[in-house]
Amino acid sequence: MKRSVPARPRGGLPPGRLPSLTARSDAPEQPSARKNGTMSQQPAEVPVQSSTKASPHASAKARTKANAKTAAKASKTSTRTSTSTTAKTPKAADTTAEAPAQPSLGSIAAHRPHAVNGATVSDLAPDLDADLDVYEEDGDSATELPQGRFLDRERSWLAFNERVLELAEDPTTPLLERANFLAIFASNLDEFFMVRVAGLKRRIATGVATRSASGLQPREVLDLIWTRSRELMARHAACYQQDVAPALADEGIHLIRWPELTEKEQARLFTLFRQQIFPVLTPLAVDPAHPFPYISGLSLNLAVVVRNPVSGHRHFARVKVPPLLSRFLEASPERYVPLEDVIAAHLEELFPGMEVLAHHMFRVTRNEDLEVEEDDAENLLQALEKELMRRRFGPPVRLEVEESIDPYVLDLLVRELKISDAEVYPLPGPLDLTGLFGIASLDRPELKFPTFVAGTHRDLAEVESASAPDIFAAVRERDVLLHHPYDSFSTSVQAFLEQAAADPAVLAIKQTLYRTSGDSPIVDALIDAAESGKQVLVLVEIKARFDEQANIKWARKLEEAGCHVVYGLVGLKTHCKLSLVVRQEGEVLRRYSHVGTGNYHPKTARLYEDLGLLTADPQVGADLSDLFNRLSGYSRRETYRRLLTAPKSLRDGLVSRIDKEIAHHRAGRPAYVKIKVNSMVDEAVIDACYRASQAGVPVDIWVRGICAVRPGVAGLSENIRVRSVLGRFLEHSRVFAFGNGGEPEVWLGSADMMHRNLDRRIEALVRVSDPAHRAALTRLLETGMSDTTSSWHLGPDGNWTRHATDPEGQPLRHVQEMLIDARRRRRAQP
Repeated sequence: MKRSVPARPRGGLPPGRLPSLTARSDAPEQPSARKNGTMSQQPAEVPVQSSTKASPHASAKARTKANAKTAAKASKTSTRTSTSTTAKTPKAADTTAEAPAQPSLGSIAAHRPHAVNGATVSDLAPDLDADLDVYEEDGDSATELPQGRFLDRERSWLAFNERVLELAEDPTTPLLERANFLAIFASNLDEFFMVRVAGLKRRIATGVATRSASGLQPREVLDLIWTRSRELMARHAACYQQDVAPALADEGIHLIRWPELTEKEQARLFTLFRQQIFPVLTPLAVDPAHPFPYISGLSLNLAVVVRNPVSGHRHFARVKVPPLLSRFLEASPERYVPLEDVIAAHLEELFPGMEVLAHHMFRVTRNEDLEVEEDDAENLLQALEKELMRRRFGPPVRLEVEESIDPYVLDLLVRELKISDAEVYPLPGPLDLTGLFGIASLDRPELKFPTFVAGTHRDLAEVESASAPDIFAAVRERDVLLHHPYDSFSTSVQAFLEQAAADPAVLAIKQTLYRTSGDSPIVDALIDAAESGKQVLVLVEIKARFDEQANIKWARKLEEAGCHVVYGLVGLKTHCKLSLVVRQEGEVLRRYSHVGTGNYHPKTARLYEDLGLLTADPQVGADLSDLFNRLSGYSRRETYRRLLTAPKSLRDGLVSRIDKEIAHHRAGRPAYVKIKVNSMVDEAVIDACYRASQAGVPVDIWVRGICAVRPGVAGLSENIRVRSVLGRFLEHSRVFAFGNGGEPEVWLGSADMMHRNLDRRIEALVRVSDPAHRAALTRLLETGMSDTTSSWHLGPDGNWTRHATDPEGQPLRHVQEMLIDARRRRRAQP
């Protein structure tokens, strides 16, 4: 029986449907508004049918069962997996080539891969970890909160990627940046399926999935994902086909198909095919002697149907498009054709003597999440390498096909891949628009955002000498609050570590590395320091998703140079961004510290918005010493002087501060809560915000990605506003500000408000002590939340509305443009 095309998704929630605060309402929500403009958000009158009591603090019950199990493991043992030059750890053969640093470009959450000066950069992890979305509430609290108060996190993530798509659809976005956003959307969605969808399917199959905090059953969530992602992928393809590609052609950049080429262009590409493409192609037949081949995840493939002219029998074969070749080939100046079109036009060269009847493109997405049982792993490095090999063979979770595919071929693919109709996505070609990253990197500056070059922070520039800034002298003078990419990373954090490595007065350097670049000057500085005899401790998180291979390589390189390399605590990822330098100054040992929100990655530092604090404060230095000792040795310290750390004190510390704002408000003192994060889904923190809102405390939440908060609900969250900012830079910093009765308290650090960050990672926030820095960060939060700033506003129904113009239709300023202009004005001042 032949399968029809396009495949129809299975039943489930219609697009845009979500339970309201009456635990299981079927009332349809309002469609998402996509027009620009501003509007005042009125509190939603949502009936409350049933209620539960929410814990004022994050008790163990307020965590997922999986988190509780992990925390128990971590607390009962301080076993570490570490190596140094004196440890003789057997090394597994490293047969993989150096993996390009995988991505994300300047704006979004989880994008990858994006080329930057010939290299790629990465940080997609922040939104996609496979948290179990389960919340058990404590019944001992006197404050009652309604059921259905949490938005579904998967739907919220899809809404985030829709905001990325809206930037690509926006005609005011520079044209090559629109192509870039199309590629980011595709890359984001790939990882969403590889991690979130794959994890959800795995939990359903094993019977461990339970109802989510939003009230949806796992199967309902999966149906919602299939329906909504299908709609977004159709919009994405239409944006490319009907809008961006024609606009590029108008600018002289032609993305064309093989039949549109001239004879001269086809002849040129035939020569290219014979010389550089044909030798690396491997056609794989499917017959009784040749089983159906393994289809690697995210690979682009041609399904080829050929006929034997002698016997008349039809045969199926698969040809993989080489992933290391350029996706778009230049047929002539500024005329580009997809690589798969060139291969398809010359299939007779691959099947001589056979008749090529048809060919169709397809692409498979597989489960590529890692599962390493650290308690059972004698050597974490080797266990991870084995798991990386197994990652390639994860089960399929999505099949993308050309909408013109023959039903016979589709039936064969579905049957052999053991995939359901709901997981088949017919699309117009070309498939896999992540290839547009290459087009977006073309040298056409007039079609991109205006060039911005970061300058040296003014507090560091003030002590510049003829050679280079004296970082230690500047930091001794005052704390330095860095804001990347507006402040140069290379002349601040990178220079801090390079100067420490070269300074004979420096005795020790301690450093965390979560992600870094392939040619990292940070790694080079640490190696130089070790080779000069300094004590160097490096916390390398080898489980940083999709950067595991690169991190394993750099861990070994650091070990060989004499650095003490530690892989952290069993069961916990080390996600905090910390650097500590111990320097001999006369009779005194002085500690210099850096606490940041972003990775020590020089390339992403040009694209990601992040904050960092350079300080010589003795309390921060002592805190970092204690925390590094906990990570590398046997220490059970859980409280610090100016740090909040996960998994022990961070959630409780934030919830208690939110609760204090209620007391300040009731006493008539200044009270507010302002939060800027990548993701906001932790139920205990959200419930604390709901209680603050009910008490009359204004709560502002600036979130880049997913958010489970329902703002603007009468009686629950009418004092909560949620905004999202996307643009040329990826908003990546995490800031927490509290009115504190007129004595503002501000924290910055690495933690998002997610189960994984608060329960299964080592995270750190530092309290900002300088009043000027606190005021600057508060102004930043107020600017991002302002109705006069371009942003997306979240409504109580879970829909995001873009506000990019004022009531007169004039464009609103973007916070990133404002910060760029401020830096340029400052630089122009004498």
